[in-house]
Amino acid sequence: METNDSFEVTVVLSVAPRQVQTCTLQVPVGCTAGAAVQLSGLLLPLSKAEIDALALGVWGRKVVGKHLLRAEDRVELYRPLLVDPKVARRERFAKQGAKSAGLFAKRRAGAKAGY
Repeated sequence: METNDSFEVTVVLSVAPRQVQTCTLQVPVGCTAGAAVQLSGLLLPLSKAEIDALALGVWGRKVVGKHLLRAEDRVELYRPLLVDPKVARRERFAKQGAKSAGLFAKRRAGAKAGY
């Protein structure tokens, strides 16, 4: 229930692939992203090194801990990437080969090039 002096935010943490922890809580007006993460309690089972490696964001945009929240904001904690996405794509393409990859790889027989 939303009142004049508090509002609802959601804090999300993914500690491993396909394992998402979500916490919806009421925070006071003027609450920061860092304070909301602390109030959620999602960091309690993590070690200091794991916490230091996390990045903070709101609705997919990186922010600092002092970022002021608004009603219905989604505060997200991001894990560091294990593999650079560009490198992974290059490796996948090299493994698949040029014939089976790409936008126009699956053409109908007799179709024009590019369609």
